[in-house]
Amino acid sequence: MHLILASAAPMAASSAFTALIWWLVPLAGVLGAIGYVLWVSQFKRRFEKGTSRSVNQFERFQNSFRNDDSSK
Repeated sequence: MHLILASAAPMAASSAFTALIWWLVPLAGVLGAIGYVLWVSQFKRRFEKGTSRSVNQFERFQNSFRNDDSSK
């Protein structure tokens, strides 16, 4: 009798952990999807504007060296 109860305890803990995983994985997916939708709809435009502004400034910086080299 003790052998059956002793082997059932780890199985119960394992099934509880498995059930927890089956709840946490979809929950993480839903939260990730909500976060992505918020990123695309609210924050991406602002981030891209800042990024493209920085890229444009860097390209102007690079071009300033190219212009100097071509005039020599």
